[in-house]
Amino acid sequence: MLEEIPSESFREASIPVLETERLTMRAPRLADAKAVSMLAADRRIAENTARIPHPYRLADAENFITGANKPGGECVYLITRAKTVIGACGIAQQDGAIEIGYWLGVEHWGKGYATEAVHALVDYAFTDLGHTALHAGARVTNPASRRVLEKCGFQWTGVGLYRIHSIKSSAPIDRFRLDHGIWSALKGWAPMKRVS
Repeated sequence: MLEEIPSESFREASIPVLETERLTMRAPRLADAKAVSMLAADRRIAENTARIPHPYRLADAENFITGANKPGGECVYLITRAKTVIGACGIAQQDGAIEIGYWLGVEHWGKGYATEAVHALVDYAFTDLGHTALHAGARVTNPASRRVLEKCGFQWTGVGLYRIHSIKSSAPIDRFRLDHGIWSALKGWAPMKRVS
């Protein structure tokens, strides 16, 4: 008789661990809920993402984690440095396009972690998942996020409106796209290691 595998263990095993020079990206676990809620509770995080509410409570983090990496759903990673959660990122299908998203806790801004994590996510999306193009967005009031995307090879395609949950309104978003061919032509990117 087969033993039933707990759903958290199954979800955690369903996506590989990604490692970069300074970061490890892995599936979220319920034990991470407190760390996620503390980071995402900052209004500046919520106002620069589409789906993070403000205020952000422990229950919101638990719901995010239990909904992550379900079959056919979005691929979600926590970004960690020295085993400490510093943010999250993911790949999802949005309006027929493959879209990436990411955020870091405020104290981790300006250190190159977002660029490193996005690069690893792009590499995984193209190399392992076989996607041919990726899309992303950054609020027009968030030039740091725009620079992350540009450093990873994304090209600006225009401005659109996104509903921002935390402000209960729509806001202008710079839209970006990265084609596999452009990504392949880029040189000098550090290789990513896969742990599992």
